[in-house]
Parts: sequence; C-alpha cells; structure tokens
Amino acid sequence: MSILLKNAKVIAEGNSNNNKVLDILIEGGKIIEIGKNLQAKGNDRVIEADGLCVSAGWLDLQAVSCDPGFEHKEDLESLIACAAAGGFTGVCVHNENQPAIHGKSQIEYILNKTRNKVVDVYPSGTITVDAKGKDLSEMYDMQNSGAVAFSDHKHAIKDSGMLMRALQYSNNAGSFIITHCNDQNISHGGQMNEGEVSVSLGLKGIPPLAEELMVERNISILEYAGGRIHFPTISTKGSVDLIKKAKAAGMKVTAGVAVANLLLDDSVLKEFDTNYKLDPPLRNKKDVLALRNAVENGIIDVIVSDHYPQDVESKEVEFDHAETGMISLQTTFSSAVEALKEENINSIVQCFTTAPRRILGLEDPEIKVGATANLTLFTLKENTVLTEKNNRSLSKNSPFFHKSMKGKVIGIINGAKSSFN
Repeated sequence: MSILLKNAKVIAEGNSNNNKVLDILIEGGKIIEIGKNLQAKGNDRVIEADGLCVSAGWLDLQAVSCDPGFEHKEDLESLIACAAAGGFTGVCVHNENQPAIHGKSQIEYILNKTRNKVVDVYPSGTITVDAKGKDLSEMYDMQNSGAVAFSDHKHAIKDSGMLMRALQYSNNAGSFIITHCNDQNISHGGQMNEGEVSVSLGLKGIPPLAEELMVERNISILEYAGGRIHFPTISTKGSVDLIKKAKAAGMKVTAGVAVANLLLDDSVLKEFDTNYKLDPPLRNKKDVLALRNAVENGIIDVIVSDHYPQDVESKEVEFDHAETGMISLQTTFSSAVEALKEENINSIVQCFTTAPRRILGLEDPEIKVGATANLTLFTLKENTVLTEKNNRSLSKNSPFFHKSMKGKVIGIINGAKSSFN
C-alpha cells in the first residue's frame, strides 16, 4: 500500500522544501514523488488534516522500558506503542531493569525483541555494573553489540575517579557518557525543589546546588580526561549557565531537558499530586524561563520525554514515599508546544530530529525523492487529550489525563511500516 500526504507543510531546516505546503507520495517505504496536486491511486492511503505538517521522524533520547525485570510497569512492546503514538520513530532506552543493562546479553535482548518494529529502539548500556557506581561495565562488549551510549539513568556517578575512567574508556571506544547530575550528599531525603513552595508545604527541598555542583564537577573532569559528555535532564538556570560556558570554551558537552521541566514549575505540587514528583524536580518559574530560553538559543540541544513508568503501588502513597517519574512519551510534543508556543515549532522539531541524531552519531533522515521515509506527521490546529482509552502505556502515572493540550500527532512512517492515531 502507498501513502499519500496531502497539503503537508514541510518542517525541515536546510531542506529546499522547508515551510512549503506539498503532497508527498510514499511507496514501498520510499519517498517517490513530492509536488503539488498529486493524485491518489486506488490503493493509496491518503492522509489529510487541517494544518498537516511533516518533519523527519522524531527521536527521544531518554526513556525507560522496565523490560526485563519490571514488565508490569512497561514492556518493550508497550514502550514502542507509546513512542509511536507520541510521534517518535526512534527511542533511546535507559536502564531501570533487573538485571541491569550492563552486558552484551542485555543489549542483544533489547535489540532482538525490538527488531523490525515501527519504532527503532536504541539501547544505552550502563556505565557501571548494576548502575551502582562501583565497577565499570562491559562497555566495549556492549558497544559491539549495539549500545549507542552509556548511562546509569537516574543514578549519578558519585566517584570522580570512576567518571574520569568512564570518560576515557568510552572515548577510546568511540562512544560517550550520559550522566545524571544530583549530589545526594546535598539532596538526600529531598522531595521537591527547595524554595518557597517546599517551605509552605513542609517538604524537604532539593536545592539547585545539588545539580549545579555535579554539572560543574563533571565538566572539570571532562576537561581533564577528554571524551564527550551529555547531561540528559538539566533543570536550573545555574546549570544552563555552566553548560553555556563549557560550550563557548569548545568542550564536547551537550544537554537535554525533560519536557516537564520546560512546561511546569513547582507551584503545581501544592495539591501533593505524586505524578509531579520527578527527578530532577520541577523548579521555580525563573528556572523554567531560563530553560525555555536555552532551548530557543541552542544551549540545550534536545527535549526529552524522560518517560518513566511507575505502578500504582509506587505512586498512590504518601508523597514522601512515592517514587519519582511520569509517563510522557504520548504528551511530549503537546507539552513542548504548550511550553514554547507555536512560533517556536522549528526549534522544537530540531530538538526532536537533527540534534538527538547528531548526539548519537546517526544519519539525519531526509525529506526528498528517493529517500527512505522516516517521517512524523502532526498538526498545530488540533489538541491532544490523553485518556485511559488511548493511553498506550501499561502505567498511568501522568498528571495530564483528560487535559486538552495544544498540538496533535497524526502518525509516523518508518520505512515500510507506519502507525496512525
């Protein structure tokens, strides 16, 4: 079956058709014609929507599958379904598994289970064994098996010497380190951002210093050891300033921001909704504004879902005892549009397409005749509402159920495979 996109606005910076409204015909997973007034054949599926836009397929750099080990929260099949519904043709999965993704057998398990799916899954191996920060993992074997990077997910590397060795080893292997920044000697026991709201609620705060000290330390170690480092989810103005300075100095530093930190500030926690309990925590309005400006100015490279499924037992408890995280793959696009507004759609698309692939060293899909179709279809003329019926995750830890949000994903096309909402 062929697919014909009618009157689709191309969003692809650097493409000769950027911002043009065109028809695109896809046959056998390839783009075979781009032009005006293309006619559908009898076996074509025609995709039309008010304000239809098309970009290269989106890639999310930070999500959790929980498979193997905690499949009741999310398995690889449901993760792929969430990603497809959210407009992502690719997703990088991080460790929150048992056993940890710390050897080639775990990498191969993920790749074998997700082969030939509509969403490409890119596994990230752990930096340390069991993500415990004590011994380096089998980086070389994992990279040979298909690991795209190394990350202990939400477990920050406490040992400076361990991070130094990890940077050196990954650099020799031609890869890089993704490391969370949270000095638990400072943030230990913290439940939310430290500030006026935490004081008013009587909750122990997590000061920005816990993140910023570790960002600064990690940049200093990078300067000494060499290599590449990616900060996956920064959340404070101070972190933005440190990364801006490091980039200006020519250091191999990239950064991402969880979409929740772009959209929300800590005032939403006044109702003690545990779905807003995140790591990094939601910060104050000044930090949120700094993060938005950093995306628009290119200091922050990517916007990530930070999709982190949790079961009912982990969330429907007292706030102090609740686990961190929310499911967000299906609401990432709308959250980004709500945060940055329609006029910044080009920046949003860059953060979902070119930037994450540049970080992973992947080729950027092209929208041109003869290219393999790797496309995301969306519109800014409609809204998204997450419901129990259309939720593709096995978990329900999202504060966005039944809330209308700007922007809607129409579907994805990845080679000969496609998925439409």
